[in-house]
Amino acid sequence: MPHQTTNLYNMLIIGIAGGTGSGKTTVVHQIMNELPQTEVGIISQDHYYKQTDHLSFDERALINFDHPRAIDFELLVEHLKELKAGNVVDQPVYSFVTHNRTDDTVSTHPRKVMIVEGILILANPELRDLFDIKVFVHADSDERLIRRLKRDIAERGRDMEEVLARYQNTLKPMHQQFIEPTKAFADIIIPNDKYNTVAIDVVRAVINQRIS
Repeated sequence: MPHQTTNLYNMLIIGIAGGTGSGKTTVVHQIMNELPQTEVGIISQDHYYKQTDHLSFDERALINFDHPRAIDFELLVEHLKELKAGNVVDQPVYSFVTHNRTDDTVSTHPRKVMIVEGILILANPELRDLFDIKVFVHADSDERLIRRLKRDIAERGRDMEEVLARYQNTLKPMHQQFIEPTKAFADIIIPNDKYNTVAIDVVRAVINQRIS
């Protein structure tokens, strides 16, 4: 089966970063809301955590997922370059229940606009260089903790004690060390509250200009 599709060298790649629970996903949906779905694709950093078959479950549970070394940036960069060249890629699928990649993949086709979202995507220089627009979603740390608590309990089967301990011991220091500083690389900083419509409209206008 041929994996080559139309030539899309003019692909617009947007990186959307921000701390855990900052509302990146909401921003992605707001940006996509008024765009033709066929023109926009999404890649999440969460699918690109490294494969950890060589570790036991207990060892995998101790991985610091908020440190850049947990991410397979090499594969993510390679996939973006392939998409830019007009090729289809098979994104890995990661399970936060088993702390490992699954055997599944998601077939991802090149689009005129690719949105890459994740907490650490601006921390890697090679990946950063591929972004035409770099966005950082900013939210108050209390807000982020509350969102993280709700999400991890509802979607990832964690209990409150576990989430709070992880936040205190890992998330907060990692945010200060690796995520917050990448705000300096952003072209646009979006405050994540209901008044961020201007920033969203600016991003959307740039996209519309590119795909029209």
